[in-house]
Amino acid sequence: MTPSFDAITPHPEGVDPNEELIHERAYVVRAYCKGFDTLVLRGAVRDQKPAGLYITDDPDPLTIHHMIVDLEIGVPSLEITAAKAVLEIHPHSTCPRIEEHYGNLVGLSIARGFTHRVRELFGGPRGCTHTTALLQAMAPVAVQSLWSFHMAQARAAGHGTPFDTREARQGAVLANLNTCHVWIEGGEHVEGLLHGQPMEVPLWVTKRSVELGRDPSAWPG
Repeated sequence: MTPSFDAITPHPEGVDPNEELIHERAYVVRAYCKGFDTLVLRGAVRDQKPAGLYITDDPDPLTIHHMIVDLEIGVPSLEITAAKAVLEIHPHSTCPRIEEHYGNLVGLSIARGFTHRVRELFGGPRGCTHTTALLQAMAPVAVQSLWSFHMAQARAAGHGTPFDTREARQGAVLANLNTCHVWIEGGEHVEGLLHGQPMEVPLWVTKRSVELGRDPSAWPG
């Protein structure tokens, strides 16, 4: 239905997508650096049905849901300062009535207890199922984007990386501690950073630098 998605979600072996595909859901979340203290997120969820499944001889895929959420998030507080939800495509004429309710996101922390609060405020009959699911997909993107936010700020200021100092690396530890097996408390990665070792150059930077014929050890030059 969307061939470009095949690169990131190839069809499983033994399945004929032309005959057996019945549904496709896509999430897209983009983050923007706005000034020195605001992270902007725009997220969208879209559900499509294959051409001809619901309407005979229709040559195009049929979009049945398309919701968009915009969030402005303060940095470093990670508090939502502005929020807007728009239901672009929906099954019922009364669906958009819930849009304004998502303004209650303002004041919430995107990091501390966000998923729980979203369920409380917008779960079940208190919201739109698809918009609420989109919000839960957007929260991790906000946290993940902070590294890039600080990288953009460092570039703009003519610095190297935002983790050049020991204090910055310790801050990275505090922000990521026990979030996955690499960042486990007492583990090799965490202990190295706490004892002054430089931040490991990401493998995707190393790989791409080699492809460009550059020395990865010179990064971020």
